[in-house]
Amino acid sequence: MTVHKFNLPDVGEGLTEAEIVSWKVRAGDTVAVNDVICEIETAKSLVELPSPFAGTVTELLVPEGVTVDVGTPIISVNDASSADAAAPAAAPVPAAAPAGAPVLEQPLYGKLEADSTDAGEPAGRPAGGPLVGSGPKADAAKRRRRLSAAAPAAKPAPPTPPAPPAAMQGPVVASATPAECDVPAEGADLRPTLGGAITGLVNRVLAKPPVRKIARDLGIDLADVVPTGARGEVTREDLVSYQAQRDAELDQADSFWGKTGRPQDQRIERIPVKGVRKATAKAMVESAFAAPHVSIFVDVDASRTMEFVKRLKASRDFEGIKVSPLLILAKAVIWAAARNPSVNATWVDNPDGSDSAEIHVKHFLNLGIAAATPRGLMVPNIKNAQDLSLKQLALALNELATTARAGKTQPAQMQGGTLTITNIGALGIDTGTPIINPGEVAIVAFGTIKQKPWVLDGEVIPRWITTLGGSFDHRVVDGDLSARFMADVASILEEPALLLD
Repeated sequence: MTVHKFNLPDVGEGLTEAEIVSWKVRAGDTVAVNDVICEIETAKSLVELPSPFAGTVTELLVPEGVTVDVGTPIISVNDASSADAAAPAAAPVPAAAPAGAPVLEQPLYGKLEADSTDAGEPAGRPAGGPLVGSGPKADAAKRRRRLSAAAPAAKPAPPTPPAPPAAMQGPVVASATPAECDVPAEGADLRPTLGGAITGLVNRVLAKPPVRKIARDLGIDLADVVPTGARGEVTREDLVSYQAQRDAELDQADSFWGKTGRPQDQRIERIPVKGVRKATAKAMVESAFAAPHVSIFVDVDASRTMEFVKRLKASRDFEGIKVSPLLILAKAVIWAAARNPSVNATWVDNPDGSDSAEIHVKHFLNLGIAAATPRGLMVPNIKNAQDLSLKQLALALNELATTARAGKTQPAQMQGGTLTITNIGALGIDTGTPIINPGEVAIVAFGTIKQKPWVLDGEVIPRWITTLGGSFDHRVVDGDLSARFMADVASILEEPALLLD
């Protein structure tokens, strides 16, 4: 009988420590070689550790929630093959957490079950949280309009014939939050106006009858929900996100402030900064203060991109592949980087500390997609994205999203990025000033796509509009280059057919 101790390995490049997040085995369990024994969180990602030994677990040497150095023994395994082997030497070590440092593990999503009957794909978000690199759907079915009179809360409203155009329902006051048109008050001026026509078309809350029923059952005002559907409609996925966030707030609302009589220093929640969040914080501070950021923005008419995405989803070649406007943006960034190579580069200081430096222009593109996970921001990248066809790029984005949501992104998938996209539009945000990922010189923020009044050929009409924001390292990318790069990206979103050149 031999008892082997398994030391914490270095699962990345040069990592020095990791936290034991959860044990998958207990003392007395039988394990085989390569069976998963625990999950650890490094400064880069969440990683499953396989057992290098076969036998019986005799002792868990490190409790859950404890951070240990690489090389520290974490588990012992008895390799005795006899069924009469000695009983385990110790019971499982209970999970421990630093005193006075509670860590909340409130899931962001999961209170509302996913429903795959709407729009042909599951609407519920995984518990891993929203992927920043996911965009609005572009294939939602047309909605049958109905009158906006209130329906009983307990019964779904039956389908009704299409309502008259918004322009015939009287003037509508434009607001930042879409709201469904109310029945005009008695004596109101019902004459149509240009402003009423435009704002009525843009600001109506659209949703399918099943989605409206769910909203009524949950007591959700659709006007409060950020829509991400292709035509600006609220989807089941939007309700899942909204309800989960509301539940998280309500669950803590009664007890969040604590007892008023207690001293304030006893009403402070202390959350340790470690793992991915610690590494991200360090990298962002270094990037923000080392690289002089400059940001520019451009509004884009993405209506043809929305139409193109819809055609792709209907194509047999893309059957079973999730397609969103993010795919077109990714292809646009790759195309624009080839025309403006210096955005796909790295600033390298001289290691001897002198003032001399080099700019390394990469003739390959590892496209990073920023992803928000419960353990912090991760930026996995698609290796050699420049060599992928549109279909291959779509598959790579799908795989990246699935892995990130499951929290299974490996350190190697986040190393070597050259240019990054962050899709803040998935959260309903118009634009922002992103911080450049360390080691890169550019990042593109993709805002939400929604209908807005737009002047086209001298006429004001509703169009699908988005705003792109770009941040650049001004040591490498000057104003002229950054403007040309963003203009090239915008031109593809306005006319995807340019990708065929």
